[in-house]
Amino acid sequence: MMEVTAISRDELKGNLDRGHSIVVVEALGPVYFEEAHLPGALNLPHDRVDELAPRLIPDKNAEVVVYCSNLACQNSVQASRRLVQLGYRNVYEYEAGKQDWIEAGLPVESGPAAEGAA
Repeated sequence: MMEVTAISRDELKGNLDRGHSIVVVEALGPVYFEEAHLPGALNLPHDRVDELAPRLIPDKNAEVVVYCSNLACQNSVQASRRLVQLGYRNVYEYEAGKQDWIEAGLPVESGPAAEGAA
């Protein structure tokens, strides 16, 4: 079975800055997502991966970066493992998560997820 690869904040930011085609997903519930999320992130709560992933991420070859709040939070671990089980081939986990991103002074967006946004 494919493994989930860790990605650092610097790697993720570099990819985003270069306009690299990457799907960033937050594995927290909508309340936390609306409060603040990484720019362009999709909301994929860890307990709704089976339901939402096919619609949010139709391409199973897409590079997907999953994150949640911080290292203590296991949502991203559960969501990224489930994506791999569902056949996604390029799944990365930003383990330090949103807390690390914000503490580094990087921008976040707020507001609800766009329904069915790709």
